[in-house]
Amino acid sequence: MRRSGRHQARWEARSERGERGIRPGEGRWGRPGRRRRVRAALVAGSVAVGLLLTACSGGSGGSDGSSYDRGGSKAKDDNGFPAPGPVQPTGPSGTDDGTAEGDRKGELRESAPPADYLSTFALDVDTASYGYARRTLEEGRRPDPSTVRPEEFINSFGQEQDYERPDGDGFTVTVDGARTSAPDGSRGEEDANSDTFGQENRDWRFLRVGLATREAEDAGERPPAALTFVIDVSGSMAEPGRLDLVRQSLGVMTERLRDDDAVALVSFSDEARTVLPMTRLGDNRGRIHDAIDTLEPTDSTNLGAGVTTGYRTAVDGLREGATNRVVLLSDALANTGETDADAILDRIADARREHGITLFGVGVGSDYGDALMERLADKGDGHTTYVSNAADARRVFCDQLPRNIDLTARDAKAQVSFDPETVDKFRLIGYDNRQVADEDFRDDRVDGGEIGPGHTVTALYAVRVRPGASGHVATATVRWLDPETRVPHEETGQIETASLDRNLWSSETARSGLQVTAIAAYFADALRSDGDRGGAAPVPPSLRELVSRADALASATESKPIRQLAETIERATDLG
Repeated sequence: MRRSGRHQARWEARSERGERGIRPGEGRWGRPGRRRRVRAALVAGSVAVGLLLTACSGGSGGSDGSSYDRGGSKAKDDNGFPAPGPVQPTGPSGTDDGTAEGDRKGELRESAPPADYLSTFALDVDTASYGYARRTLEEGRRPDPSTVRPEEFINSFGQEQDYERPDGDGFTVTVDGARTSAPDGSRGEEDANSDTFGQENRDWRFLRVGLATREAEDAGERPPAALTFVIDVSGSMAEPGRLDLVRQSLGVMTERLRDDDAVALVSFSDEARTVLPMTRLGDNRGRIHDAIDTLEPTDSTNLGAGVTTGYRTAVDGLREGATNRVVLLSDALANTGETDADAILDRIADARREHGITLFGVGVGSDYGDALMERLADKGDGHTTYVSNAADARRVFCDQLPRNIDLTARDAKAQVSFDPETVDKFRLIGYDNRQVADEDFRDDRVDGGEIGPGHTVTALYAVRVRPGASGHVATATVRWLDPETRVPHEETGQIETASLDRNLWSSETARSGLQVTAIAAYFADALRSDGDRGGAAPVPPSLRELVSRADALASATESKPIRQLAETIERATDLG
């Protein structure tokens, strides 16, 4: 059962948690040692409610000497979880530094007791991880597990989701789910293969949180765009499917943009230069095509110089009332100049903050600097995608362009509050480097995700319901800032146990998009673990079973993206 409504009081949810004795930040399947240190500090300070920072990666330093990202939450040591089997302890509860022994990629561990029933993360609409995995599998090799991000696999199928959309700016919140096995843990009569986990997993469910913005407007109705394209012309871009694909894409896009749109071109190799200053399309399309045709591969990759020059060009050509955005097209194989994402972003910090210019990263090439591009877009208030052929490029630059230009929400975050009366354990699948400290959910100074019209965001949880429990399971809240006024808004959705009892592989879940979400999550896990189940038992479905599931779903929905997913899983299966 799904209900929606706005929060009227900013701190009401937090006060309610305090009254019920729920301590934000404790008991997520994280580090028990750190939780003991936090409790000790709270007792010493006589503070009533404990706050434990959620694990994530990256940025400014914390008090314990660790590194933080997205609002000061601590970096994870393990960035791979087999999804979505139950957690099995892999060693002692913790060590002196709060890290469980045996805490390796792909392994799961359980903190006890599970006192934290909050999950908070920044929204993400990146899809590059799935696009790059498809490319590498087409070439007969498996992707590096470190490049596999489950949320990007899941969100690659946003258009397959049957979410309601709002009439205006903001989000709708849809919360649903399904049982991953028959009620008694057997295979069940409805489907001979319906038992994913087995008898001991009869209480496990998938819970999906779906967020959707309004449909993208027609090209004639959106605000004008001022786009600065920063184009990698280094030697590595000479490979077929790189610079040639970029030139072709820009040429087609030039014909699709409106007369009142404007573009600028910046190229970079060992140095960066402005090929074309901000130019209104109008009668200048021939001039723009000529500038595109001059792009030729040359020397090394000074990506830092390219981004810096790109933002300077964007500021010089800033247009009031237009959506100003930098679009980086590169294989992100930086090998000269500044190569650290944070240092590059520091150079353009003023342009980003003062003018609100966001960064959209488009990756190309069989060898691709996934980590650098992803971090640049993440910290640059943007998102990433990956193109491997002309069809991908046409989809990104022509069909998806309005979503990649306009914004409907800034610094968007989600927080899911699980009910301890009905939920025993839960785990968010993916979003490892998007997690936000629970107490920072309503701190609007903390970075979130930038979302445009026509987008959907899906978060998938593995949830174990307490045996025999009924009633409220979870409340999901999304918070965002108006792109123009920076006024905060919130929207919520709720779900009860009865809404989680349907079969995962039923026709109902096929229509809603939940099945493709589950298949994408399972597939990402299989690639991420690279055949290593990480000690979790029982195991998720085999790749062969996922091929069968995806093939049946593609036939039932007549969906081309799902058919491509089935073919991609089959390639991975053939590689063993």
